[in-house]
Amino acid sequence: MAASQPMPSRGRLIGFLALMVLVGLNLRPALSSLSPLLNRIQADTGLSPLGIGALTTLPVLCLGLFAPLAPWLAKRLGPERALSLALLLLAGALLLRANQLTPLLYLGTLGVGAAIGIAGSLLPALVKRELPKGADLMTGVYTMALCLGGALGAGLGIPLADWLGDWHLSLASWALLALAALAAWRLGMPHPRPPAPGSLPKAPRVRLWRHSLAWQVTALMGSQSSLAYIVFGWLPVLLQRRGLSEGEAGWLLAGSVMVQLISALGAPWLARLHRDQRPAMLLMLGLTTAGFVILLQAPLSQRWLGATLLGLGQGGAFSLALTMIVLRSGDSRLAGKLSGMAQGFGYTLAAMGPLVIGLLLQLGADLTTVTGVLVGIAGFAAIVACLAGRNRRLEFDDQGTLITRVYKKRR
Repeated sequence: MAASQPMPSRGRLIGFLALMVLVGLNLRPALSSLSPLLNRIQADTGLSPLGIGALTTLPVLCLGLFAPLAPWLAKRLGPERALSLALLLLAGALLLRANQLTPLLYLGTLGVGAAIGIAGSLLPALVKRELPKGADLMTGVYTMALCLGGALGAGLGIPLADWLGDWHLSLASWALLALAALAAWRLGMPHPRPPAPGSLPKAPRVRLWRHSLAWQVTALMGSQSSLAYIVFGWLPVLLQRRGLSEGEAGWLLAGSVMVQLISALGAPWLARLHRDQRPAMLLMLGLTTAGFVILLQAPLSQRWLGATLLGLGQGGAFSLALTMIVLRSGDSRLAGKLSGMAQGFGYTLAAMGPLVIGLLLQLGADLTTVTGVLVGIAGFAAIVACLAGRNRRLEFDDQGTLITRVYKKRR
C-alpha cells in the first residue's frame, strides 16, 4: 500500500500546473500540423495515397506501442526524468522528420509517436500524485493545453510553410516548443531524483488485464481517440474534397480544435453534476457525431457550426476519457499502470481509424460512406462509455489484492 502524500503548497501547485500546461502544449502540434500539409508533401515526395495515409497512421500506432513503456521508465528513472527523456526524443524526432529524405520522414514520424505516447502516459500518474483529490479537474486543465497545442499546429501549419518557404521547416519549427518545455521541466519538475532502490515497500503485483473495468476504460480511450486522429489526419483532406481550399480547410480544423478548449476544461465540471460520468460522456459523443454529419453532409454554409459542435464534443470526450483513468484508479501507481494500458492498447486501436479512412479514400469511397464509418465508431464509443462511466474504481484491498470497488455516489 502506498503511503498517503501530503497536500502540496499553493505555490507548488501553481508551478506544477504551469509545467503541465507547457508540456501539454507539445503533445498535439506534431500531429495536427501535418494534415494541412499532406497535399504539399504528396506533391513533393510522390508518395501514394496509401503512403501518405501511413504518415497519419504511424504516429498514432506508435502512441499505442510505446505508451506501455512509460510505467517501466518511470519505475527506473522516476516519472520526472522519464518525461524529460520523452520531450528530448520529441524535439529530435521533429527535426528528423523535416529531412528531405523520405525514409527519415517516416523515421521521424515514428519517433514523434513514441515520444508523445510515453509523455502522454506519464501525465495522469503525475496528476494523481500531485493533486489526488482534484485530479479530474486538473486533468481538464492539461487537456485544455493539449487542445490548444492541436489548434496551433493545425492553424499555423500552412502559414509557417508559406512564411518559411518550405513545409520541411514548418514541421521542424515545433521542435523549438519542445525544447522550451524540456528546459522549463528540468528547472521546475517537482521531484528531480527517483527514490533510492529499496527505499519503498514492495508493491503488490498489478494484473489489470484481468479486470473488465480496465478494458472498458481502454476501449473508451481507443474509440474516441480514433475519431480524434481521423480529424487530425484526414479532416482537411475531406473538406478539400468538398471544394474548400487547403488554407480554409486548415483553419476549419484549427477552429474546431480551438473550441475544444472550452469543453476540455468544462466537461469534468459538468460530470460532477451527475452521480457518474455517463451523461456527460454521451453528450460529448452526440456533439461529435452531429459535427461530423454537418461538416461532411450538410451545405457548406453550415461548416463553422459543424466545426464548433465537433470541437465541443471531441474536447469534452478526450478530457473525460483521461479523467476516467484517474477516477478509476485508487492511487498514482495504479493510475500510471491504467494509463499505460488504456493509452497503449487504446491508441493501437485508434490507429486503425486513420488507416481505414485512408484505405476507403484510396478505394474511391464517397463522403457518405466515410460519414457512416465515423458514426459507427461514435456509436461503439457510446456503448463502452455507458460501461466505463459507472462509479467503479480499481484499488487494493487490505490483503493487497487488486479489486474493483463499486460506489453508490461519486467520490
